[in-house]
Amino acid sequence: MTSGWAALALAALSRKLVVVTVRGSSMSPAFQDGDRVLVRRGSPPAVGQVVVAERPVRGGGWPGDPVRSAAGVRGRQWLIKRVEAVPGDRVPRALAPMPQERVPPGRLVLLGDNRAVSVDSRELGYFPADRVLGVVLSRPGAGPRGYPTESRGRSAASRSPAVDSQK
Repeated sequence: MTSGWAALALAALSRKLVVVTVRGSSMSPAFQDGDRVLVRRGSPPAVGQVVVAERPVRGGGWPGDPVRSAAGVRGRQWLIKRVEAVPGDRVPRALAPMPQERVPPGRLVLLGDNRAVSVDSRELGYFPADRVLGVVLSRPGAGPRGYPTESRGRSAASRSPAVDSQK
């Protein structure tokens, strides 16, 4: 019976937690190319948190419906960015000029830490909140300074979906 509960708990966690690999340098120095991060799905992001959000396709549209399950993560392109503003917050100066004074409902302002190379809300505008995969919790296997301690070889964990921090 205990193994049944463990299997249920593991299944529930697998729907809530996703491991993704960072590509690019727009979140440097906090996150480097090749870092793997653990993402918690399902909770609304707050200002200052780092999130993984779906990248719009060329022309600004979206490739389909928002991802509803961890199974839908593969095959999509993702960005890792910091939440600068949430609905109701004043529009940050980085987005000036925007027609609204406040961030509209259901939208977020996402910016990269390394602004010189980041493609983010300054170019793409507001991100729909339903296009956020989740909030970054940590780097699995991170050492005391936050850097991965294990090899970056082709283990199962390193085959996680890539998160592009620049595009």
